[in-house]
Amino acid sequence: MRIGFIRHGSTLWNKEKRAQGSSDIHLDKQGRRDAAKLGESLLKDEWDMIVSSDLSRAKETAEIIGRILHIDVKTDPRLREAGGGQIEGTTEQERIEKWGEKWRELDLGIEKEELVVARAHEALNDLHHQHPGHNILIVSHGSFLRHFFKSTLPELNHEKHIVNTSLTVLRRKEDEWLNELYHSTSHLD
Repeated sequence: MRIGFIRHGSTLWNKEKRAQGSSDIHLDKQGRRDAAKLGESLLKDEWDMIVSSDLSRAKETAEIIGRILHIDVKTDPRLREAGGGQIEGTTEQERIEKWGEKWRELDLGIEKEELVVARAHEALNDLHHQHPGHNILIVSHGSFLRHFFKSTLPELNHEKHIVNTSLTVLRRKEDEWLNELYHSTSHLD
């Protein structure tokens, strides 16, 4: 089983550096163009299915890729971005103005990393058991993917920003994930 993990295309809030969380924000024009470029680059591999977060920015990215690959998109709410609580829609500067420099230490309703990791592993284990041997594309979100990768591939550098429409490919061998490609943006060059 191979899984290609894709961060959704760009949105206006990405460009404004606003926390999106579970807010349902749509792709911008560049996000749609970049999703199409990624879809074209994925034609060189065999993919059996696409599963996406049900949030618009991920679902639209998946649908653009799906049209190119002639694959229908399924959605799974467990692939949603980490909930941002009260910080959704705000920039770093707005958070500092509202809650101070140490806003990260406050309980602002942000979904805990361990909860994101638990639902990520649950969703992926279900896919593994329901579709053994399939090659699956998953379209999700930056924090969701970073949390999952940290828990699955602890040996890699997780400080690097996950770029919109980047592709990471992992191969599942028994109960272990092996990294084939990490944060590739070659389709954007």
